[in-house]
Amino acid sequence: MNITIGVSACSLFLAGSLFASSLQEQNKATARRAFEEILSQGRFELAEQPYAKDFVNHGIHRDIRLAEDQEALKGWHQAFPDIAIVPEKLIAEGDLVVVYWIARGTNTGRGNGLPATGKKAEQAGITIWRIVDGKIKEEWSAFDQLSMMQQLGLLPTDKQPAKQSDEGTPGARK
Repeated sequence: MNITIGVSACSLFLAGSLFASSLQEQNKATARRAFEEILSQGRFELAEQPYAKDFVNHGIHRDIRLAEDQEALKGWHQAFPDIAIVPEKLIAEGDLVVVYWIARGTNTGRGNGLPATGKKAEQAGITIWRIVDGKIKEEWSAFDQLSMMQQLGLLPTDKQPAKQSDEGTPGARK
């Protein structure tokens, strides 16, 4: 009897592990597809396939829905027509997929408030997606916007010390 219970428990554990592993692989495949077809290739007409209808991108100051999220992505494609956004590392646990990605492109267009500078930029970021029933339901993303602005020549790159004033310094000549 104890052997039967032990074998049953091990079988359930193994089956559960295989199912979880299979689900995580499916979620990673959904994330890869979204990165390749929509984020990198700009095939926005496919967005409703990997994304849930009630998708929410959680920003620092406010949340946005799929339509606004895709408009922002279109803006990046306008600013960087040759953009390539490549998922470098994918980690899945439960219903979450974490993607470390690198984006490269040349800023030859205008979009998302950027002027066309003609300069190349390379950017790394991290996106976390919660995937439910094969659809991306929630997103949290971060990337170094300061570095991108510096690469485009829109912000200074080297730290210059603040200009010191002699005013108020004892013995300073006026």
